[in-house]
Amino acid sequence: MADAGIGARRREGIVKILFVVPAALAIAALFGYPVIKNLVMSFQDYGLRTFFTGRAEWLGAQNYVTVVSESVFSKAVVNTALFTLGSIVGQFVIGMLLALFFHKNFPLNGVLRALFLLPWLLPLIVGSAVWRAILEQDSGIMNVALHSPVPWLTSPRVALISVILVNIWLGIPFNLTLLYSGLQDIPQELYEAGALDGAGGWTAFWHITWPQLRAVVSVTLMLGVIYTLKVLDIILGLTQGGPANATQTISLMSYQHSFVQFKFGQGAALSNILIAISLIFAIVYLRVNRRRIDE
Repeated sequence: MADAGIGARRREGIVKILFVVPAALAIAALFGYPVIKNLVMSFQDYGLRTFFTGRAEWLGAQNYVTVVSESVFSKAVVNTALFTLGSIVGQFVIGMLLALFFHKNFPLNGVLRALFLLPWLLPLIVGSAVWRAILEQDSGIMNVALHSPVPWLTSPRVALISVILVNIWLGIPFNLTLLYSGLQDIPQELYEAGALDGAGGWTAFWHITWPQLRAVVSVTLMLGVIYTLKVLDIILGLTQGGPANATQTISLMSYQHSFVQFKFGQGAALSNILIAISLIFAIVYLRVNRRRIDE
């Protein structure tokens, strides 16, 4: 009888594994192989010639040394950090304020929320092209409205700020959607109990809303950082990394090395550096989140 029970559990375990195998194979084929191929390329002299000869000389860590030694790399690291931090803070703060605003019932609530999703639905290259026309120094509608020729995209001092503002505009719907969904899951009874104790406004937010929303906030910030680190389309469409490398980032450097200079090995090295940064952030997030759960 015991043997029959063990056999049934074993068959059930095999069936569970068989259900997982197709998904695991798909993930390995669609994600695992490109990552491994990219890692191998970063150690090779992989260029246009490789497509014809099929051979790529093994260079070891030379590609990494080369890209890190470039004068623009340090600038790209700083710009990537500033771009990511500025974008995440702006997107999250505005997204949170809008989520709190739409959490209240009022006429046309759903319509307005749907309209806020439009920037998210636009292709990034289209959105950046529209903003490039808006921020044009001579004929852009922004300078026409301000009656002042501000060099939004042509000044090294202003260009990075302009790119960050555009990325904030594009990322607000993502933050709004996740945070609004989290607010909807908070029981109304908590606010009613808080109101009996005199908790309202910001007091209710800090003691009821924020603790209940903390898990959603963590996921929103983590996904936002990982997404923003690899942003390419917006910068490429607005400034192409200029002026004077003022908006140069690691992801843009990787693109330029791979598809402009056709040094695919160096481009792969830069993309792997970006993956490592994202992985470090994800590990830190998971450890902090695990410690918070344990407490």
